[in-house]
Order: sequence, then structure tokens, then C-alpha cells
Amino acid sequence: MSQAIPISAMAAGVKPSATLAAAAKARALKAEGIHVYDFSVGEPDFPTPEHIQQAAIAAMKAGHTHYTAANGLLELRQAVARWYQRYHGLRYGPDQVLISNGAKHSIHNVLAATVGPGDEVLIPSPYWVSYSDLVEMTGAKYVLLETSWHRGFKITPAQLQAAITPRTRLLMLNSPCNPTGMVYSRGELEALADVVVRTGITVMSDEIYEHLVYGGVRTTCFVTLRPELVEQTITVSGVSKSYAMTGWRIGWALGPMHVIKAMGNIQSQETSSPCSISQYAALAALEGDQECVEAMRQEFEARRDLVCERLTRMPGIQLQPPDGAFYAFFRVADHFGRTFGGRLVTDSVTFCQAALEAAHVNLVPGAFFGAEGFARLSFAASRAELTAGLDALERWLRS
Repeated sequence: MSQAIPISAMAAGVKPSATLAAAAKARALKAEGIHVYDFSVGEPDFPTPEHIQQAAIAAMKAGHTHYTAANGLLELRQAVARWYQRYHGLRYGPDQVLISNGAKHSIHNVLAATVGPGDEVLIPSPYWVSYSDLVEMTGAKYVLLETSWHRGFKITPAQLQAAITPRTRLLMLNSPCNPTGMVYSRGELEALADVVVRTGITVMSDEIYEHLVYGGVRTTCFVTLRPELVEQTITVSGVSKSYAMTGWRIGWALGPMHVIKAMGNIQSQETSSPCSISQYAALAALEGDQECVEAMRQEFEARRDLVCERLTRMPGIQLQPPDGAFYAFFRVADHFGRTFGGRLVTDSVTFCQAALEAAHVNLVPGAFFGAEGFARLSFAASRAELTAGLDALERWLRS
């Protein structure tokens, strides 16, 4: 008799992406002919800008359809280095840049190259859902640094200092933040940087949303804050969010040469190379006209204002307007204990289930991000769709 193939302990412990799981539930309802206002996935709804598409077509016609170097095209690595010199005054050589299959792959490479069993990784909470599982896949342990809604979901220098132990190897920092939209000020980051320099820990700075900020807020590239941070920081970003290129799967990491080399060795065993066509498209994105980025940013800001104005008028909802990214992270705990259409809401998961079933509005529970009592709404959707979905949500909450 045949036996089931055993599953490894690592695979058994990994949970599927919570945001993608939420989107799957919405698709099931859509398959039944139900219109769902799906605000679950963090993906720009804009088409990839035309000049980037044309660069990909030109690359295909030129025969650039073969393997590239495992660490990415030299031209693209040079372009990324130039971009950081132009915008942040940083000097990186191409050997300090690794091109990967999206920023998530870059984050995996950082963790795989720097931590392992017995190590601890600090993660401010709320946090992007993949962080904790990516840490656990290395055998390391993640330690959550709880933040408060009243303090803008930001960790303090004292909190960071107190969390560091002899086993601490890495801090995962994300500003602008998914899911909260929080952006650390330069002064706040400088105070954290002083702790990092003093203790010698490594920082993985996830800056994928750095161009999507609102209300005059400015972002700060963490590694620029202190000279010592060049040897203690790996910066991760990519083209997915700013250039509406989520499906192209191109991200990058910049850091000390020995770390980037180790990450590249790991990547060379995982995948022969990132997609050649996507790399030429990313090259056009970085080297071409940047007006498309500003146009999308302005539209996201208008959507943010619309969503915040509507949510703050709804009963039992509390919200701090996000300064960056394209998410509204709002408090729903006042609705716990209520019954909607026969379903008792007891936590953020049942709240979002009820909203999907009754109002056909798809949100992501805050519990998935380490913040019970909240829900995340992605405003990467048209203003018409957002207005209709918010109308449905408000009718449901007032029912």
C-alpha cells in the first residue's frame, strides 16, 4: 500500500500568505456572479507605464530572452547604484547590488544569508504578513516589538534597546509601513540608528513604498543616517509598487559586498537568474521619465483622502490617516460583540468574514499583521470602486 509523502517540519510550519488567501475568498464569490469590492491585495491598479512596456518588447525583439548573470544584469545593477547615488547620495558599486525576483525574494535572501537556528530577529508589529514566516524558514526565531495605535505604530529607541539580547542578529525595519502606512521621521530613525550603531546589530530596511508618501511627508533612506550603517544595513526595494510592476517580479538589495555575494550564491542555487525581459523593463523604469511615478502618487493621495474622510464618519471606526503606502489601517474593535446577519463578530477575523459575506467588501484582518482589533483596506482601486465599496461598508455597519 502506498503511503503519503511526508511533509517537512519547515513546510508544515509555513502558513499561506494571508493577503493572497483573502483575495482567494473574494474570487470564489466573484465566480458565483457576486460583485465584490476587493480591497485586500496591495497591488497598484494602474497599467505598467507605456515606455516600460515598450522596453520589454524591444528586449524580446533584440533576443534578450536567455539567462542573465545569476545576480542580475550588470546594466541594471549599475542603474540601481546610480539611482541611490542620485536620490540619496550613496555610493554603491554593482557588486554591492543583487537583483532578485521581487522584493519578497530579496528579503528571503537577506534572512537566508544572515540568520539561522539560535538567532533572533526583531520585527516591529504590526508587520507585513510574510516577515515572520520568512524568518522561521531559516530556523531563526522572530521577536515582535509591539507598538501602539496612539503612538503611531512606531517603536522607540528604549524599546529597541531593551529587546536586544546576545542572540539578536537583525532588525526588520519597514517605512513607509505595510499595513499601517506609518512613516518614521528622520529624527525618529536617527534615534533608532544610534541604538543600532551602539549594539552592532544588522538592519534589513524594507523601503519598497518610499515614493508613495502624502501630505508633504518625506521618507529617509535608513543607511544614510550614520556612516557606520553602510556596514550594518541591507536596503531592500524594487519596481513593483512605484512603477505598477508587481507581476514583473524585480526587486533588489544593496549592502556590504560580502553579504551581497553570499545572497547571490544562495540565489544562484534557487533560480538561474531573474527574468531577463523584466530586468530590461526595470532598467527603463529607473532610467526613464519619472513623471509616471508622481502621477500615480498624486492619485493615491486623492484616494487616501477619500477613504479617510469616509471611514472617519462610520460608526465604531477609528483611523489615523496613513502618511505612505496605499493602506488604511483602522480600528474595528468597537464592533466586537455585535451580531451581523446571524454572525457574531468576536475579533478582526470574524469582522472581515462578516463584511465579505454581508457587504461584499473584502478587507484583511489586523490579526494577520500582529494587530488584533484592526482591519486593513487597500486603496489601490479606482475612486468609483472605493466610493461604492465604502457605501456598502457603511450601510452594513449601520444595519
